[in-house]
Amino acid sequence: MAKTVFVFSGQGAQYPSMGKELYENSPAAKAVFDMAEAIRPGTVKQCFEGTKEELNVTLNTQPCLFAVDLAAAAAVKEAGVTPDYISGFSLGEIAAIAFAGILSYEEAFKLVCRRAELMNRAAEENKGAMAAILKLTADKVEEICKKYDKAWPVNYNCPGQTVVAASEDKIDALCEDVKAEKGKAVRLAVSGAFHSPFMESASKGLADYLEGMTLNEPTIPVYANLTAQPYSGNFRELISKQVMNPVKWQTTIENLIAEGADTFIEVGVGKTLVGLIKKTNKDVVAFNVENKEGLEQVRELL
Repeated sequence: MAKTVFVFSGQGAQYPSMGKELYENSPAAKAVFDMAEAIRPGTVKQCFEGTKEELNVTLNTQPCLFAVDLAAAAAVKEAGVTPDYISGFSLGEIAAIAFAGILSYEEAFKLVCRRAELMNRAAEENKGAMAAILKLTADKVEEICKKYDKAWPVNYNCPGQTVVAASEDKIDALCEDVKAEKGKAVRLAVSGAFHSPFMESASKGLADYLEGMTLNEPTIPVYANLTAQPYSGNFRELISKQVMNPVKWQTTIENLIAEGADTFIEVGVGKTLVGLIKKTNKDVVAFNVENKEGLEQVRELL
């Protein structure tokens, strides 16, 4: 039987005016933005009127993207679609656990604000960079990273695309090694080496923050970045360790398809995850909902 998955967008896809059409065309989406605004005044203005530079600051990026991701999911649910499974890429996983009821929307938004602070501080303490490696296998990327004492594969995105993180003084040499192996390296516009050991202090800070919170059983199975499997066992560990460990996205998508998933709706900003999913399996249906047009596409499918 056909099954639908909501996938929540991650950091890097942000752009000025994101989420505005959702706010204007969906009461459920507006309610999410209003919640975020009440907790962190200025969030709505940043989403709708912020400059690219302002939105690229991690302290702003994460709360704003969370709001758009969750608003998009709420709007699609309001339109009549309830997913069988959900997953989120990096930051998107926090929106996913909110949508599944592991935390309330308010608790999850406060968590993502804290996450942004901790990751921003860790990035300032450990100067790092990230690059997307194309046209090489994950095994080859791992082999190149092993040549350096501070370089790691951190996002296993899809066949032929692996993101690496490294110290600022190693990233250029690593990219040259990639070119020597006939691969392509694209530096990412991020402020730190996320999902690497450089984020250890952020991981510990998140674990401490989560200690006093009640984490509920999900109402919808949520696939975790850390394991590429549904949330089970120690939820605090899955959430806190995610920031300093690789995102196993390709395996997550493969596991979801093995469970019968054939329709993926990217809720949030951009079409990055749609592209990664189609490169992993071209036979599935994948599209994004980030504006009025996306919502109309959902209604047509219904």
